[in-house]
Amino acid sequence: MNDDTTRTYRGLGIYPLIYPHRPRGADGARHPDEGFDASVRITRPQQGAAPALSRVFRIPAVKPFDGSGEARLASTSYAERLIDGQIEGISFAAP
Repeated sequence: MNDDTTRTYRGLGIYPLIYPHRPRGADGARHPDEGFDASVRITRPQQGAAPALSRVFRIPAVKPFDGSGEARLASTSYAERLIDGQIEGISFAAP
């Protein structure tokens, strides 16, 4: 993971995961004009006897994000809201 994109929020690590909506073709061609999808990894470091915890959440979106920066911002915002318990039915602690 790239340390430049790591953020700490309430003691948890947030790692935006951004990837093209359409994977590379067989010819290796990229398709950035088709947008980006996003997920976020949230990690809790090991504390004493408690094991470290890491989970990945896909960012729900009606359509692909137009740019990687937009997708990165959405990932961070989603993670913060999830950590704060603002997303119904989803919890970092409960798999």
